[in-house]
Amino acid sequence: MSGGSEKKVYQARSITVTFEARRCLHAAECVQGLPEVFDIAKRPWIQPGNATAERLAEVVRRCPSGALRYELVDGGTDAPAGPPRSPAEPPGG
Repeated sequence: MSGGSEKKVYQARSITVTFEARRCLHAAECVQGLPEVFDIAKRPWIQPGNATAERLAEVVRRCPSGALRYELVDGGTDAPAGPPRSPAEPPGG
């Protein structure tokens, strides 16, 4: 998990996961939620074919920073987790 700014794409049959390292807060929601998919010791570190699309989408939605996103082959996409913040509200508040 580098500090690079580019978006990386990881594809499986029914889901595509993207990751933006510069946005990552290293909260480890992904690694703890699906260690068989998110394994920082492996390359590539995201292996979306190791879980169902539904389970993977569930874990990606927990990403607090939005560094992880997904798109389902059938057209479904991720929704923001939690209530929207007002523009004046600081992150995490």
